Amino acid sequence: MRTSSLALLPTLPLHTPHQAPETGAPHTARHSANRTLDRLVGKAVGLLAGMLVLLASTAQAAAPMAGTNPPGFYRIMLGGFEVTSLSDGTVPSFSLQQLLTNTSPAVVSKALEREFLSDPVEGSVNAFLINTGPRLVLVDAGAAGLFGPTLGRLLDNLRASGYRPEQVDDVIVTHMHPDHVGGLMASGRMAFPNAIVHADRREAAFWLSQANLDAAPAASKDFFRGAIDSVGPYEKAGRLKLFDDGAEIMPGIRVRSTPGHTEGHTFVVIESEGRKLMLWGDLVHAAPVQFPHPAVTIAFDADSRAAAAQRAKAFEEAAREGYLVGAAHISFPGLGRVRAEGAGYRWVPLQYGVLR
Repeated sequence: MRTSSLALLPTLPLHTPHQAPETGAPHTARHSANRTLDRLVGKAVGLLAGMLVLLASTAQAAAPMAGTNPPGFYRIMLGGFEVTSLSDGTVPSFSLQQLLTNTSPAVVSKALEREFLSDPVEGSVNAFLINTGPRLVLVDAGAAGLFGPTLGRLLDNLRASGYRPEQVDDVIVTHMHPDHVGGLMASGRMAFPNAIVHADRREAAFWLSQANLDAAPAASKDFFRGAIDSVGPYEKAGRLKLFDDGAEIMPGIRVRSTPGHTEGHTFVVIESEGRKLMLWGDLVHAAPVQFPHPAVTIAFDADSRAAAAQRAKAFEEAAREGYLVGAAHISFPGLGRVRAEGAGYRWVPLQYGVLR
């Protein structure tokens, strides 16, 4: 029911005037009451007008747009371990049509449309911080300045999450591409001055080799330079420790060799109190396409067939066992689970929750 604007006026206390015995008394009382009514109505109308002016001025004084997102970190508990997903930023024009291989433009477009996306997409770069209690462990370090101005935010987000770079005891790199090791350095210095860097032995032998840099095609040389400039200072300082497949880095954290994307590409397995988190590194670059079509590869793969085989195996295991997964290039925070769906799989993002 629509309310008349008059209903907004205050209810006035109208009374029947007392009938005095003198001649003309009722007329005088009525006249006085009418003047009182006029004054009250005038005041009410003025009050209403003032309210309308106030509302108009309030609308004109709305707060300006903030123009920023909150710091890029998200935290969960995994048994007795605290796990913090850290954003290094995004690649805003990541063209899957140009980069994906062993597929077709039609397949890529259909997969993107199913997720309400179009090419190019915005690609996340994530890292993961694990507080085991005795040690603070970072898995991958972001790109710093090696991949453009929209990345390199890991250190700021780490600080915003409540930690300082000098508190990090260990950095485990899943592989030595620039967007995973560039953040090891900051302003020409080691970003994590107290940390031991852990890397696969084959990965280090390949990327830290000056001979391989010299022999590499021009398009690949920056990848070698990025690894040498970022990991090299830790090696010279005696803070690089190499591992082999299956090594236990510390209680609750071990590594699994998964060559394909690079020669020494590695998964990091986190386990605490019966709960498990598998950090995939670069197993997935295009979640909307590669989950329904695991055979789809990317131009960055050193061995695309091996990379596709690792992905098929990892998807099947994750769907069967139901453990939590973390990935560097799945939309931030990059945490979720995998479900088998038809001939492929589906990514199920972790539901948001308050830390407790």
